[in-house]
Amino acid sequence: MRKFRTYGEVKHQTESELLEQVLDQRVRLSTRLSRVGTVVAIASGKGGVGKSAVTTNLATTLATRGHQVGVLDADLNGPSIAQMLAVTDATLEDRKDGVVPPRGVAGIRVMSMELLQRNKDAPLRWKEPDSDTFLWQSSMEASALREFLADVDWGEPDYLLIDVPPGTDKIRRLLELVPNLPVLLMVTTPSEISRSVVARSIRLVKEAGVPTVALVSNMTDYLCPDCGNRHPLFRGNGARRLAEDSGHPIWAEIPFDPRMGEDTDRGRPRTLEDPEGEVALAFGSLADRLEGLVQSGDNLEKSSGDGVMSEETNEEQGVFK
Repeated sequence: MRKFRTYGEVKHQTESELLEQVLDQRVRLSTRLSRVGTVVAIASGKGGVGKSAVTTNLATTLATRGHQVGVLDADLNGPSIAQMLAVTDATLEDRKDGVVPPRGVAGIRVMSMELLQRNKDAPLRWKEPDSDTFLWQSSMEASALREFLADVDWGEPDYLLIDVPPGTDKIRRLLELVPNLPVLLMVTTPSEISRSVVARSIRLVKEAGVPTVALVSNMTDYLCPDCGNRHPLFRGNGARRLAEDSGHPIWAEIPFDPRMGEDTDRGRPRTLEDPEGEVALAFGSLADRLEGLVQSGDNLEKSSGDGVMSEETNEEQGVFK
């Protein structure tokens, strides 16, 4: 069987300078992340649980409290954060220190694949060989995410929130790039299906040794406009069962509000539109837990970019090249 060498196993200078490019970017990634106060990943492993809505509303809550906040949309094939934070028409500025992400609502810095596509309805297409495309796509996606972290001038934000797309493989990829990730929020719903899928992701991050993992139970219940009573949106209590089984606490329970989707669609997160409403109060509690963790310094280390470099990259694959 043929043995493929990883970048770490190549010791000599390569003619194409491929290894040198990757190692240089690795240094830039580590340097860039050292300037970030706290990196927070928002993940799930399952689609449809509202990760992006949680990310945008948490970001605006932190920003309105006076924090400098950046948001990275790691969903390269189905990006949505730029629209949710009202920067879809913004222009990226390329400076000596890196690409400057535009500021969205509440002054939040945003980077998303949406900002690199010429047409809003254009599907993302990777430039790859005509054969074995499945082998190349993963490496190119990893390269693009690495560039979003290393080659974007995030400044010195207090918080950098990363919206992770569905799939445990996407969580694993992020953990390889940011091996010292200090905080991961796992979004779920009260449904049993969500519980079973998210449980797999929790096992992955446990094995990776992420020091702080907390649950966000989204779309828990809703206020009936006719009778005025509260009703569960899902049958069962999957989120609380997940907390008991995993040993990870629920940091917030976000009620369902149909206006939340409408607001994010037009780039005005619910926490800004109704800062005294139930949704905003729930996100305020979530921000309290995060701020308390940071202030205490428990289990928090500076993130670095010393990940396993098993994905390939070259000049043609570079997002900003």
